[in-house]
Amino acid sequence: MAVKTDTPLAALSRPLRLTLLGMWAERLTRAFWPLWTVVLTGLSAAAFGLQDHLPLEAAWAALVGLALALVWTLWRGLRGFRAPSRAEALIRLDSRLPGQPIAALTDSQAIGGDDPASLAVWQAHRARMAARAAKARAVEPDLKLSRRDPYALRYVALTAFVMALLFGSIWRVASVQALAPGAGNELAAGPAWEGWAQPPAHTGKPSLYMNDIAEGRLELPAGTRLQFRLYGEVGDMTLAETVSGRTDVPAASETVHDFTLNRAGEVAIAGPGGRTWTLSVLPDLAPTVTPGDSAAREGDGRFTMDFSARDDYGIAAGQVSIALDLDAVERSYGLTMDPEPREAVVLDLPMPMTGNRADFTETLIDDLSEHPFANLPVTMRFSVTDAAGQQGVADPVHLILPGRRFFDPLAAALIEMRRDLLWNRANAPRTAQILKAVTHRPEDLIRNERAYLRLRVLMRDLDAQKASLSPEARDATAAELWEIALLVEEGDLASAMERLRRAQDRLDEAIRNGAEQGEIDELMQELRQALNDYMRELAEEAERNPDSQLSQNMEGMQMSGDQLQQMLEELQRLMEEGRMAEAQELMEMLRQLMENMQVVQGEGQGQGQGGPGQQAMRDLQDTLRGQQGLSDEAFRDLQDGEEGNEGQRPGQQQGEGEGEGEGQGRSLAERQQELRDRLGQLQGNPLPGDGTERGEEGRRQLDRAGRAMEEAEEALRNGDLPGALDRQAEAMEAMRDGMQQFGEALAENQQQQGNAEQGQEFGQADPNGQRDPLGREPGNSARIGSDRNMLQGEDVYRRAQDLLDEIRRRSGDQARPEGERDYLRRLLDMF
Repeated sequence: MAVKTDTPLAALSRPLRLTLLGMWAERLTRAFWPLWTVVLTGLSAAAFGLQDHLPLEAAWAALVGLALALVWTLWRGLRGFRAPSRAEALIRLDSRLPGQPIAALTDSQAIGGDDPASLAVWQAHRARMAARAAKARAVEPDLKLSRRDPYALRYVALTAFVMALLFGSIWRVASVQALAPGAGNELAAGPAWEGWAQPPAHTGKPSLYMNDIAEGRLELPAGTRLQFRLYGEVGDMTLAETVSGRTDVPAASETVHDFTLNRAGEVAIAGPGGRTWTLSVLPDLAPTVTPGDSAAREGDGRFTMDFSARDDYGIAAGQVSIALDLDAVERSYGLTMDPEPREAVVLDLPMPMTGNRADFTETLIDDLSEHPFANLPVTMRFSVTDAAGQQGVADPVHLILPGRRFFDPLAAALIEMRRDLLWNRANAPRTAQILKAVTHRPEDLIRNERAYLRLRVLMRDLDAQKASLSPEARDATAAELWEIALLVEEGDLASAMERLRRAQDRLDEAIRNGAEQGEIDELMQELRQALNDYMRELAEEAERNPDSQLSQNMEGMQMSGDQLQQMLEELQRLMEEGRMAEAQELMEMLRQLMENMQVVQGEGQGQGQGGPGQQAMRDLQDTLRGQQGLSDEAFRDLQDGEEGNEGQRPGQQQGEGEGEGEGQGRSLAERQQELRDRLGQLQGNPLPGDGTERGEEGRRQLDRAGRAMEEAEEALRNGDLPGALDRQAEAMEAMRDGMQQFGEALAENQQQQGNAEQGQEFGQADPNGQRDPLGREPGNSARIGSDRNMLQGEDVYRRAQDLLDEIRRRSGDQARPEGERDYLRRLLDMF
């Protein structure tokens, strides 16, 4: 069926060619797949060197079989192959079209050729068929062979060929010619021997190809594996060695030699191209570990201890064993009797996660404050192991195992009784007797009612079991004594803090929900009382424990009662005037001050004038506080559903440190622009660490903050408050990161100038004597107060969890605006 270029079928030339090409591929694949399966199988076997390992007869048989398989599959393919024609391609193409238009176009009108009406119908029919034929697309070939190859032999051959390319050598195919008669001379032209030296993997040394190593002296790590292969006729080449120390030495004429380098000696290959090496052993030395002289005690009872480790190739693991040093124990009171046997405590030493483990220094940090060995003499034995299994042990270190210190007399007494009970269960009667004496007049010694009640219950149980106290009951009693001691040590202060936090939360919720003035006055009185109780507990705690960390911190911080009262009076005045937004800001400020820092009574004087670097840090702090205040107002606008007015809130302050009413009449977008301009001016001034790596990183973070501010301004102008809040949060995060870099650069600079104490933390010297209402100096990352105290204690984590719980609760409140809930859900995704 020919296709003429002047017919309607001319448009089918391209799909027709593609269909014909597909038919060629289809028939070639079906006819010759056994041929290329046999070819790939033979190439794979040759690339893996199968012909080099088979006996000569077996290799010849395999080669003949492969040739016969090639001839048979080629004959079978040629016999079954039939070249496709254009007519067949056209028929296949037409079979995929509705109504077979191609066949219709090749037909001619049999009758009615002289009838104009009949002719018109025929022409219309051909036109429709031509339109259908114009839509023809090439027919894809059917290359599936699953019915002809049910066992997937073609895939097996292909997989073997790919594996041969990856793990074999295609050049080994050339060795097949060695099977031909007279090919022995060509085989002799290759190397007469080959050898390899493989050092142990943990050394990191590369393998050596001994054919490339000249004769002479050679130093190799101990444990190196030496492998040699001798070619040619047996006896033409021999190998002798004195480095393995083997007793069952194989014959020197063996074709394969495999041994390990254990001592210095010689390896000699005799014969054509032979060589001799004098090998020396590079020993794998045992690792060493050097612990510090003492362990440092942390405030929460943890201990830290430095140690250094070294090995020629790297440390694999390390441990420290902590055992009681009975000879150094002062045997008095409950320790006079012999202790019950206890196994040593074994801790894993921290290893560097990255870098070289051949020589490093790390710090062991652990908490054994509740262990029976705490605050008793112990012997610490450090040991490390390298990859070869060699162990290095340091000299024992004798010290007092650091544990938590209890300053309250009752708490200290309970811990001592706990120690005696864990020392030996025979101390149970004595412990019960002392606890009875302690609780004889509880009003003189025990201030915590919960602690007293729990102690009475414990005493009753201990008195009933003291004659036959089991190890399980002893451990349970010791755990309860620990909990009661903690309650006595921290209970009053923690309870006062909890009451203060609850009063703050209730007043804050009342402000948010627009409570009546009478309710607010009542909650305000509750807050005053809780705050006074908290201050009194802090003062009493410092007086009771003059050596505690709390007392030391309070010496450097100050707050007067008048300043506290001024804050509360200002809060009362704002609420009475109905300025609830400003009252809420002051409330949040008071919350942060009381949550994150310790409060100290008494007045204090300001510090001296700082340098220009500190002034720049204060300016950045003011800008960050302004951004925080602006973000808070945008969030309140989002809560109130005022997305369409650019967040303008007349009469609000721009942020902390600004005068009252400074933001009057300006939109949030305009104030955001002012903050961005202020940041740009600060970037144009000298900043701490200019020219150093930290200073440049700080400037990059300020650039990021500026871009985020610009995007926040644009979002505010477009009424997109959720988007603006996201960008403002990014700006504040970037500013904090930048200020941290500047603060560290400033500290390094001042330390180099001999004023390390002043340079360690920004805010030690305040040029204007500016302190917050609690008398604290600004921290070095734009948060109110000192970052050091802010990040200590469990209250921080508990407060963070409370905030997350509150965000989850509000995000699920269907009564809140959808925009606010979207923003809260984004916060949850971030944290």
